[in-house]
Amino acid sequence: MMQQFLTLDWTRHLVILPVLLPLLCGALLAPLTQGRHRLKFAAAYISVLALLANALALAWLADGSWPGGVQVYLAANWSAPFGIALVADRLSAMMLVLTALLGLAALHYAQPRWSRIGVHFHSLFQFLLMGINGAFLTNDLFNLFVFFEVMLAASYGLVLHGYNVARLRASMQYIAVNLVASLLFLIGVAMIYAVTGTLNMADLAGRLPNLASADAGLLKAGVAVLALAFLAKSAMWPLGFWLPTTYAAASPPVAVMLALMTKVGAYVVLRIWLMVFSDSAGELSRYGYDALLWGGMATIVFGAAGMLATDTAGRMAGYAAIISSGTLLSVIGYGQPLLVTAGLYYYLASTLAIAAFVLLIELFDRIRTPGAAMLALTMEAFAVEDAPAEPKGRGVPAAMAFLSLAFLACALIIAGLPPLSGFVAKFGMFHALINPGPDVAPIGAAGWTLMALVFGSGLIAIVSLMRFGVRTFWASEALAPPALHASEALPVAGLLLASVLMTVQAQPLFAYLARASADIHRPALYIDAVRSAPSVPGPTSAKEAP
Repeated sequence: MMQQFLTLDWTRHLVILPVLLPLLCGALLAPLTQGRHRLKFAAAYISVLALLANALALAWLADGSWPGGVQVYLAANWSAPFGIALVADRLSAMMLVLTALLGLAALHYAQPRWSRIGVHFHSLFQFLLMGINGAFLTNDLFNLFVFFEVMLAASYGLVLHGYNVARLRASMQYIAVNLVASLLFLIGVAMIYAVTGTLNMADLAGRLPNLASADAGLLKAGVAVLALAFLAKSAMWPLGFWLPTTYAAASPPVAVMLALMTKVGAYVVLRIWLMVFSDSAGELSRYGYDALLWGGMATIVFGAAGMLATDTAGRMAGYAAIISSGTLLSVIGYGQPLLVTAGLYYYLASTLAIAAFVLLIELFDRIRTPGAAMLALTMEAFAVEDAPAEPKGRGVPAAMAFLSLAFLACALIIAGLPPLSGFVAKFGMFHALINPGPDVAPIGAAGWTLMALVFGSGLIAIVSLMRFGVRTFWASEALAPPALHASEALPVAGLLLASVLMTVQAQPLFAYLARASADIHRPALYIDAVRSAPSVPGPTSAKEAP
């Protein structure tokens, strides 16, 4: 076994580390008692830093060193489609970098308070990272189910972390919805295997062009059932009713990871539909694209309406995530490479902004008393006017200045207003729709509708967020500078700094995402790399030697 390990190029082993590192770290932390807070935090923090370094290395290798930008790791040394194949390419490496960044921010924020409430917070957090990373890397539908269940099982414990009545009620709904989705996942996988005889996604894509017409109906039914599971996890309307309640009830570091978990379903839809149901899939070419397009646009409408109707910050963040998910699903269903490039940029920008916003929510609650919040709502409802007072010239405390500027940055990104990354993302999507490039059909009614919805949802988002900001910072004088710990401010600042860097370095990032989009729209290299990946030869005995 050691000889087989050493026979591989060392860079291949980087592909399995995003699964192996959190698995080992979580297992080692599980036996530690409640009092070992510093030791558990240090071990978990080192693990997440190593994941970030590993993800950056994978992105660099996929973009320049690996043939075709793809690296296949046969975990059990069995060739596809029988073995467990983990595959790293530009798209999955980008997802791993995003996961590590959000994991680092959530873990840093949880250190002074939230990680000390439960004994097994750090173990569950590591297992959650393992499941998410595995979902991004796996090339097999059954192993995707396994990683999803690892991710969900850890999230069940984390959603209940620091439980109260509201959190307990929301977690029961969250668990019930995901158990039903997991059942649909298994049924869909079983139907697909019954028709095609494989669950390896690359092998499935290679077999579809030769699929008998008599089997196409059963395969479509299996894919539709499987899609229901993914779309429930992606909060597509009407399957996303559970999300705002869960976001509002979860603790801030857990809500950060929920913002990413919602996008895992959208990633899987992107990966499967653009690879398996590509233009070369024969009779099943572009199957389900229209449903994704129009369902995604309905999700945008639902999220915008919910965001306008709510005045609770947690639910507002949940509806913002629904708008983001609906936009991504619409982009996938539209099926245009340039639009997918801008959609991937939007994927990154919106996830970072929503994650920063959910961390700010707890800090907002510290600056106002419940009585002041009720007074602000009453004054708005009854149009009570205050007589203007003379300015007192009091300086703005540093914590208040930080919270107000951080909130403004989150609002601009979520709404897609200049000059930050949200505006760059939406401008890129509009440009791709209006100028689709050669050999692509010009924009039609669906494209104009998508543009209108993306623009309109941005206006609604800025109205809702600014209304919340006015109530929080200006509607009452009963404000006090909050006690703000550095470990709570740094994650928010880091996520917003990443958004600023995305804006400043938009050109090289768009170029990377364009190469990733080209890869998933021309999946032949990916499919060939998986199907032809050789197993490592075993050791030769002395008797067999010539």
